[in-house]
Amino acid sequence: MRLMTPLAAAALAGALVLTSCSPSQNPGPDEGGVTQADATIYVGSLYEPQNLDNTAGGGQGVTEALTGNVYEGLFRLADSGEVEPLLAAAHEVSEDGLTYTFTLQDGVTFGSGKALTADDVVYSIEKVIADDSQSARKSQLEVIDSVAAVDDQTVRVTLSERSISFLYNLSYVWIVNSAFEGNRSSEADGTGPYTLDTWTRGSALSLVRNDDYWGEAPTNGGVVFTYFSDATSLNNALLTGAVDVVTSQQSPDGLAQFEQTDDFTITDGNSTTKLLLAFNDAAAPFDDVRVRQAVSAAIDDEKLLESVWGDYGTLIGSMVPPTDPWFEDLTDLDSYDPDRAAGLLAEAGYEDGFTFTLDTPSYDPHPTAATFIQSQLAEVGITVEINSITSDEWYTKVYQNRDFEATMQEHVNDRDLVWYGNPDFYWGYDNAEVQEWVAQSELVSSEAEQTELLKLVARTTAEEAASEWLYLYPQIVVASSALSGYPVNGLNSQFFAYDIEKAA
Repeated sequence: MRLMTPLAAAALAGALVLTSCSPSQNPGPDEGGVTQADATIYVGSLYEPQNLDNTAGGGQGVTEALTGNVYEGLFRLADSGEVEPLLAAAHEVSEDGLTYTFTLQDGVTFGSGKALTADDVVYSIEKVIADDSQSARKSQLEVIDSVAAVDDQTVRVTLSERSISFLYNLSYVWIVNSAFEGNRSSEADGTGPYTLDTWTRGSALSLVRNDDYWGEAPTNGGVVFTYFSDATSLNNALLTGAVDVVTSQQSPDGLAQFEQTDDFTITDGNSTTKLLLAFNDAAAPFDDVRVRQAVSAAIDDEKLLESVWGDYGTLIGSMVPPTDPWFEDLTDLDSYDPDRAAGLLAEAGYEDGFTFTLDTPSYDPHPTAATFIQSQLAEVGITVEINSITSDEWYTKVYQNRDFEATMQEHVNDRDLVWYGNPDFYWGYDNAEVQEWVAQSELVSSEAEQTELLKLVARTTAEEAASEWLYLYPQIVVASSALSGYPVNGLNSQFFAYDIEKAA
């Protein structure tokens, strides 16, 4: 499970194909090429949904398969990173910034045939901010004071205070059928270009084209997401033609077998996925900033990145990827310095070191990274006991129960620095000044003011080693050369399938 995230090598004879791409999609077929209008696109992934409800902890997999494909929002986060209107045909904002009025698109229906109305929007928004919601943006949307249907096509949302990121946060909200009587955890009814066909747990999830879709029809007949437990099996499926595309390559060593043949295209897009060594900042020994700083200084992030990804990936000194507006290069605050680490440990009363358990997901590259960290920390007297757990176990043990000392996890979303302003988030970082900056960053009237406040948050959390940000993943998509139109950036784990074409 990667929060809203695999080593084999085999060489094949042939020529290197590393294609340069536009920011939002891969190159199309050669001019004059023939595509299959009703082709089924087979997508290989390591991230099966936990369930099909993104307010119930569905994980990365439910976003990848259903966002933009089956479910849509009033707005969408495009693969370019821009927030674009979708089910909202128009919107108005009051002068004080507290009231938003949305007019819905005409002629929109759910896959079940029910017409979209304002009541569905009200229900969907209230579902995200409900007490039992596990939505990734619940805390940011709790600024909503009330939401009401003015008429069937108009929704009015009143905020308790200004929120400059409100429309961005709305892009996370699926508009669902308020009258749906099925099980939302295993069934789906959205307004998107596809409808859910079948979901066989542990195997595959299939979507079929929605012929009554209100917008532009998909360029293919359907999509099958096939799930694998390891990168080797996933790559073998691509090599044998069982899948057409791998949404995010997690096996660096496995790239060679695709680079050496013109049967495949490799694209390296913009990633927002950060690999974190996340401390439980609310419990000893990591409630001591000196201990966190010591652990961070004892890990050679550059060497780790090179050992896992070679020439791919980026070092990152905070929770902010370069694509966020408030990015600053803070890697100098997290330089590799074992002597400094030893001194900080002595100051904190751990001159003889200490032992802690690292709960780490069992899928690659976590085992490799955990072993590397274990070796590095041993050099400054810290003993790491690695506890390998499944995604489900991680979600319950770490995210829900906070029963951990330190953990490793990917965080895939952009603009997720704000979670350090929430002391109730799973890592328990509690800094009143940071909380105030995060809160104020939503109340300002300009993006420039917001940027300056969040730069303060990024620098402070980096200086205090709130977490150890190991590296920024590359966003590597590997696909059959017969495929075109697929997204290459995958922001927030989205994978829009409707523009994908397969050559005949």
